[in-house]
Amino acid sequence: MNKPRDKRPNRNQDRNLRGAERRQRPERPADWVEEQQLEGRNAVIEALRANRPLDKVFIANGDTDAALSRIAAMAREAGAVVVSCDRHRLDQLSEGRVHQGVVAIAAAHEYATLEQLLERADAAGEPPLLVILDEVSDPHNLGAVLRTAECAGAHGIISPKRRSAGLNAVVAKSSAGAVEYLPVARVPNLPAAIETLKKRGVWIYGTAANAPSDLYHTDLKGPMAIVIGSEGDGMGRLVAESCDFLVSIPMRGHINSLNASAAAAIVLYEALRQRNG
Repeated sequence: MNKPRDKRPNRNQDRNLRGAERRQRPERPADWVEEQQLEGRNAVIEALRANRPLDKVFIANGDTDAALSRIAAMAREAGAVVVSCDRHRLDQLSEGRVHQGVVAIAAAHEYATLEQLLERADAAGEPPLLVILDEVSDPHNLGAVLRTAECAGAHGIISPKRRSAGLNAVVAKSSAGAVEYLPVARVPNLPAAIETLKKRGVWIYGTAANAPSDLYHTDLKGPMAIVIGSEGDGMGRLVAESCDFLVSIPMRGHINSLNASAAAAIVLYEALRQRNG
């Protein structure tokens, strides 16, 4: 007598099916953050009304809808970055594809102002020690800079709104909790923010490979802000021209560059060594 055939699913077939399902799903954009995503007009409007900090608001382009225009205006007024994109990208961002032309990414933490960073230094009775990030777009790098800066006793981070990583969940995780303790100011124009700091007596130190001054022969004890350039291009021309001093990090190996978080760590801890000396 033949035994009944085993009807349990074949594990290899099951794996293949799951793999096929994954391949059919739309690929997520690099700046997609599921756990802090808001979809639909009412959800985004209510978040803005409640003053919830939003990092980015993606809005369908080519649409003259008055409600979407109103959301865009509210988002800009609240300090969020508004990104115009096509419906296909919004479909990728939206799990259920019921976005109604708008998807928002909530910030992992509220942003500060330049004045609040300076007040933090005043309250501690210390000369300001700030980090300015010029278009650092990698959220892991931003998180690592936050972690190092908090450990080194910096008073805050300054970053431009455009072409820079915001305070999303990846940054929060990479910072190992530092985002809860170190304020980040997001500014619309970095050279203008630098001029504001100068008027408040803060000296601006830019890092550049070809700078005439060596980091270890530069006085870093006074009120200062360290400018760290982007991962690929370094500091922009206008930002570099706004610096009071340019300093280089000595290199002895065959590779003559460091990523943003490593460069920030070296300069911050040299500043800390000098201040403690």
